[in-house]
Amino acid sequence: MTVNPGWPVAIALVALMVVTVLANQVFHHGLGRQAVVAGLRAAIQLTIAASIITAVIGSLWLSGLALLGMFIMAVVTTCRRIESPGALSWAAVAMACGIVPVVAILLLSRTIPFEGIALIPVVGIVLGNTMTVHTLVGRRSFAALREEHGQYEAALSLGLLPAQAIEEIIARRVPEGILPSLDQVKTSGVVTLPGAFIGVMLGGGSAVQAATAQVLVLFAIMATQAITAGVEGRLIRARHILPDDLRSALIS
Repeated sequence: MTVNPGWPVAIALVALMVVTVLANQVFHHGLGRQAVVAGLRAAIQLTIAASIITAVIGSLWLSGLALLGMFIMAVVTTCRRIESPGALSWAAVAMACGIVPVVAILLLSRTIPFEGIALIPVVGIVLGNTMTVHTLVGRRSFAALREEHGQYEAALSLGLLPAQAIEEIIARRVPEGILPSLDQVKTSGVVTLPGAFIGVMLGGGSAVQAATAQVLVLFAIMATQAITAGVEGRLIRARHILPDDLRSALIS
């Protein structure tokens, strides 16, 4: 099965976008314009990405540069979403701590070959999910720190250090960022059929090959998200990753 560009696809895309915008208006989500922008950006970016991947996939060095560009964009995106643009370097550290050991395991175990055609799709999937957990952990932790600022001050008054006071508030928020992904893993094959599984099937692979590829990706995602969330939590406690308003509010 293949999906080729053409009028049927164009009609389907327009219809789906109209449904998205109407749903946003009917239910007052207020995200109609953002959905249109996101959809247009996705179409343009994926078209460009397809051209770039086709050009670089035969070269390991060029594939590495492409992955580096994807990583930088992921860091910029998550920092913008958690409203902490000044923490780019620390966000990169948190995400790299999750991605590097996972990719190393995949390569050293020879599960995937050290080639662009394998690295780009696998690392891309892991990277996207790492960005997601970084954003979820940041947004939930920062929301808690704003809502429970009184608890933070009370902890300081009892003699706790700032890092300890922050820990009291965000300790239960960090795992919440991982839960959506864990639910997807637990329901894979029952509720959801994830992308790697569908991709292998559509590419002509057997059901067993598709299941093997998907399980591998899911385990990689769980590992990188667990590490990234933990490192990000520590960086938040150390006040390295914080929005400007919290940076000034969480003083010692």
